[in-house]
Amino acid sequence: MITPVPAALHPARIHPSSIVEDGAQLGRNVEIGPFCHIGAKVRLGDNVRIMSHVVILGSTSIGDNTEVFPNAVLGCAPQNIHYKGEDTELVIGSSCTIREGVTMHPGMPDFGGKTTIGDNSLFLAYSHVAHDCHVGDHVILSNNVMLAGHVTVGDRVIMGGGAAVHQFTRVGHHAFIGGLAAVSNDVIPYGMLNGNPGVLMGLNIIGMQRSGFDRKAIHAVRRAYKTIFDSNTPIRENIAQVREQTDKNAAVADIIAFIDAESERALSSPARGQRG
Repeated sequence: MITPVPAALHPARIHPSSIVEDGAQLGRNVEIGPFCHIGAKVRLGDNVRIMSHVVILGSTSIGDNTEVFPNAVLGCAPQNIHYKGEDTELVIGSSCTIREGVTMHPGMPDFGGKTTIGDNSLFLAYSHVAHDCHVGDHVILSNNVMLAGHVTVGDRVIMGGGAAVHQFTRVGHHAFIGGLAAVSNDVIPYGMLNGNPGVLMGLNIIGMQRSGFDRKAIHAVRRAYKTIFDSNTPIRENIAQVREQTDKNAAVADIIAFIDAESERALSSPARGQRG
């Protein structure tokens, strides 16, 4: 039987209309607003604030100082016909902001059983993170962004409203995805993608500047980008040329390592139909 935990017996502030199942672990100074449901396997860190009508179920953990707005649903069963009720996880980091109607699902047992969200990330209204996604730190998903299963999003990525990311796609760190973009292939670190189908439009120079990259790093990335996506020769040959350069810096090395890594998807490029 599910019974509310009396606020007087717990260090958290729990509205009397909310249900916190026995077994839930609540940190110090947690606040749970009206008409929420917190499952027995949920773990909330210190100073977590849960507003009204929020549902958090399953083996879901939320880091310190995270704020969850009304009608968010976190940790419910993955939207996958092969899910049979296994105990899998959703791990949300610290100091995140999860706005109205956001949905996040735990992983599938055949793929590690865990969905992870980094620290200091912002999820605007009705954005969706599907099973087995891995989202980095300082990420922004704007309204109605949709991540399909098994998507990997690097640190400091920004996605515009309504963007949709195909399953198993990787989005490299510091990338920028335009609103309503259809991301069906991998996006290199620092890349800027827009359109449907998604086309690489250049580099997220502003994002690099905001993150403290110096002029040398930015110019090196620009040169590597022009070489890699030179339409006169195949991308793989261009990548080999960049790899052989002796003056590439860490930012360029990140791009090469991203391209070299195994992936289910092709590589997004500046030309429609051009594939890696």
